[in-house]
Amino acid sequence: MNPLQKLQNFLAKNVISKVVDFNPSNDKILPLDFTASNTELTNEILADTDLFSNWVNEKLTKNDAKYGIGGYNEHRTIYSRSIHFDTVEEPRRLHLGTDIWGPAETPIYNFYDAKVHSFKFNDNFGDYGATIILQYQLDDLTLFALYGHLSLASLTGLAKGQFIPAGKQFASFGVKEENGFWPPHLHFQLIFDMEGMKGDYQGVCQFSKRAIYLENCPDPALILKRTFTSALP
Repeated sequence: MNPLQKLQNFLAKNVISKVVDFNPSNDKILPLDFTASNTELTNEILADTDLFSNWVNEKLTKNDAKYGIGGYNEHRTIYSRSIHFDTVEEPRRLHLGTDIWGPAETPIYNFYDAKVHSFKFNDNFGDYGATIILQYQLDDLTLFALYGHLSLASLTGLAKGQFIPAGKQFASFGVKEENGFWPPHLHFQLIFDMEGMKGDYQGVCQFSKRAIYLENCPDPALILKRTFTSALP
């Protein structure tokens, strides 16, 4: 079996925990579109993190949604707000994770027993900010999950190899000064091969490399559907 098949096979036979608090009986999630088709997001809004945050908050409030969600395999124009995603040959615009948008300090939980692979404060405008990567052993499959845009306090007391049990809150959403200057949210990304990287991995790739990166970074909905159940779009 390839890594994706191994992951699917493991999830079919095992129970995993939530990533964020969510009650499907009462709570709602709102899909958010950050492609060029979303003409509401003007350059003025994207250039100002507070205006961008207000836009997200207004959408959630108007739709009575606890979280906004979306982004996997989405070609996003919003990355033009930061030179961090620009390269000489081709800008990076294709999103490789799923974002969960909500208030700063929203708790984040570990979905399965894991150990700390690495962590880092990626302090560039538009970058992850505080970042934690957990390593999971799922039968004979090694899987990594990158949690980005966290609070700086989430990194306090961590150590490489530290055990994080399933269900434990280990992080929270960060404010703009700690999360790369984005509206508060969690970037959640699954990775099969870290390619030797620590505390960081591309969450946005060049479109020409889409197939390569999507093969290494499967859809986080495989995990998140356990949190959001039928509410997940």
